Amino acid sequence: MSILSQCAGGSVLAEPVPHQSDVDWSPFANDLFGSLTEPQREVWESPERFKLLCSGRRFGKTYLCLARLVAWAIENPGSLCWYLTQNYKSAKQIAWRQLRAMVPGEVFVKKNESELSVELANGSIIALKGAENADSLRGVSLSALIIDEAAYVKQEAWEMVLRPALSDQGGPAWFITTPAGLNWFHDLWEQAQDQTDWRTFSYTTIEGGNVSSDEIEAARRTLDERTFRQEYLASFETLAGRVYPDFSDENISEDIKDTGGEIYWGTDFNVGIMAGVLASRVGDTMHIWDELAVKQSNTDEVCQMLKERFPDRRIVAYPDPTGSARKTSSAGRTDHDIIRRYGFQCISPKAPWAVKDKINATNWMIRTADGHLRMFIHPRCKHTIKALKNVCFKEGADDYVIDKSAGIEHWTDGLGYLVLGAFNPLYQQAGKPTGIRIY
Repeated sequence: MSILSQCAGGSVLAEPVPHQSDVDWSPFANDLFGSLTEPQREVWESPERFKLLCSGRRFGKTYLCLARLVAWAIENPGSLCWYLTQNYKSAKQIAWRQLRAMVPGEVFVKKNESELSVELANGSIIALKGAENADSLRGVSLSALIIDEAAYVKQEAWEMVLRPALSDQGGPAWFITTPAGLNWFHDLWEQAQDQTDWRTFSYTTIEGGNVSSDEIEAARRTLDERTFRQEYLASFETLAGRVYPDFSDENISEDIKDTGGEIYWGTDFNVGIMAGVLASRVGDTMHIWDELAVKQSNTDEVCQMLKERFPDRRIVAYPDPTGSARKTSSAGRTDHDIIRRYGFQCISPKAPWAVKDKINATNWMIRTADGHLRMFIHPRCKHTIKALKNVCFKEGADDYVIDKSAGIEHWTDGLGYLVLGAFNPLYQQAGKPTGIRIY
């Protein structure tokens, strides 16, 4: 049994030992290296000081960087080695328990739960840090640094604080991440191609060896193409331009019609205009056969209109989640209350959907990564079609910030609420949406 496997339990830090600076702990580091996959070893063994690893999901990035950090601390007595990610909460959730399981009891002296740090018997310290407050990281001399999910860490944290902290010791730094568009990490990746003592590594999820090909194909069927390329193929995908780039005339058909069954209503609440779509489920596809564009209206008026138009039909509303608190009636009722008052079922998350999830889920319906179309729309839905073809990301803004200057995004917002609530498998469990209120 290897030393690493002997210390795999979560209680390895229970019994600290005194400082033993004269003991050779290198077998522990060797065990860590021996536990890696071939791609992980390739990154570990390259001699460059600065390394950038961009990989698909479940490659084992966090395990690799923690293993290397522990080995650095063992190999260099008295060193200060940091693991850093976007915030303290992520550091604790992602890496703290795993780090504790990887540090052998024989090497450990003490730990600090609040500071997420461990001290080894050779005097080295390994600490997990969050980058949300970069100024709080100043004033240290670092021996080694790992930045996990580097694409989500702010650029100034690296350039203004962390890079100088490595200078006096000349310590190494690894940047490990899944891509996040063409942000500063992509710029750093491009610059590294021409820098000495820098090297880049890129691996897909399947190359990582931890995920089966069947699971990869399942993901291909349930993600839109851009998201699949980014998350599983480690591809840098730009968010510039259209928010729904795969929407085309293939998604538009005059054959789409009201099937006569349950009506799905996706809606966005606005003061100036009540925008929404009306759709039916046909197998695992969605057919949008009409839209709502009611100016200077309110939720009461729109519900009354739908009730009169479809007096004997079951209507399921997928509204803007903020409507659970927003009040648009003189009686002080919320938008969701009004919807239920008219006898419509109201399905909404307990907290607002993330913009990223809404966009990715809609793109998945438009065209999956394996080429399947799951959303079709009638040409009469002119506002919705215009929005799907023309809504763009805001130039120069952070990822997933939509340019709202044209005022056409309300229809895709309403559509997004419907997709997430009724069709997206990422929010379904045993046939029932999770984290969603069903009234």
